[in-house]
Amino acid sequence: MKFSINRSSFLKTFADVSRAISSKTTIPVLTGLKLVATTAGLTLTGSDADISIEATIPEDSEDNTLTIQEPGAIILPARFFGEIVKRLPEDNMTVTIEDLQATITSGASEFTINGLDAATYPQLPEISSDRSLTLKADTFRQIIGQTVIAVSTQESRPILTGVHISIQNGTLVAVATDSHRLAQRSIDLEGVTTDADFIIPGRSLTELGRMLTDDVTETELRIADNQVLFTIGQTSFYSRLLDGNYPDTTRLIPTTSNTRIEFSAPALLAAINRASLMSHEGRNNVVRLNIEVGAGQVTLFGNSPEIGNVEEQLSFNALEGEDLEISFNPDYMKVALQGLGQSTIEVAFTAPLRPFTLVPSEDKEHYIQLITPVRTF
Repeated sequence: MKFSINRSSFLKTFADVSRAISSKTTIPVLTGLKLVATTAGLTLTGSDADISIEATIPEDSEDNTLTIQEPGAIILPARFFGEIVKRLPEDNMTVTIEDLQATITSGASEFTINGLDAATYPQLPEISSDRSLTLKADTFRQIIGQTVIAVSTQESRPILTGVHISIQNGTLVAVATDSHRLAQRSIDLEGVTTDADFIIPGRSLTELGRMLTDDVTETELRIADNQVLFTIGQTSFYSRLLDGNYPDTTRLIPTTSNTRIEFSAPALLAAINRASLMSHEGRNNVVRLNIEVGAGQVTLFGNSPEIGNVEEQLSFNALEGEDLEISFNPDYMKVALQGLGQSTIEVAFTAPLRPFTLVPSEDKEHYIQLITPVRTF
């Protein structure tokens, strides 16, 4: 096996594939990068058993100056190989494989490292196109960013570490909850007849979102029983799916409210940041919101018995309903507001100990976040 390639082009593809390579895996071969050179191009594969990424650099592309002198395949230690390539002195490099040993040359530098037989690498699953659909990359990246913020990081309930995606009657609904907060985003899909229901690990979606850069226009999604495949240009992103039934979250979302306030999301976020300076110093990371409808006042309190307290009158666009005093985790609120971006938002409350909702004022039907308050008495 022998090939030459532009180093920058190789590193760009290697960076995508290495997202799936873990140094902590219990399967030694998965700490490696699989390289396969054919007449069509050079294919890089990385996997940690949960996520697998395969990317092909075509030989006929002028950007990468790839030349395949001799086909072949090998597994090289990913971390070490990557560090070598980053430090090579010239723009181009040549990799030659003989007897499971790789020689990497660039300018006056030459490295030799040992590899493994490519036949020992696990086979990627075959996923047919029977259940597939195409999604706009920027829209799907937004869906990921607005839902993974609420996935659980606790392995005690593995099902909650994923995002539940349901596609029915031309509508995609993505929802995540860690039992303290919830984020749900939906979009209408034109011309889609495929129905699907699956739970994908939050980590998988986070890594996928990083690959959906501005220069990517769309991604194809294919679904199998326990795997999902996203195709982005010359790159295939595989993820295992979580087994089990996701809890019915529709009953968690209140359908009525007693108090509603409209805020500017950036202004509220700045106020929560200030209040949390004190709450983070206390034993209980809690801030309190006091709503006085008759007086037209909304006050935010942060308190640390050891340090001091903060009190701030919040500005708002609209206020209606009943007086209320409610406490909540400011970190949950900050993450929720960051997901809502620069929009004007409506916050709706039902009772001091009932979950409250946040929705963008201009698109209430397609995105909602829910936060459970904290009992402080």
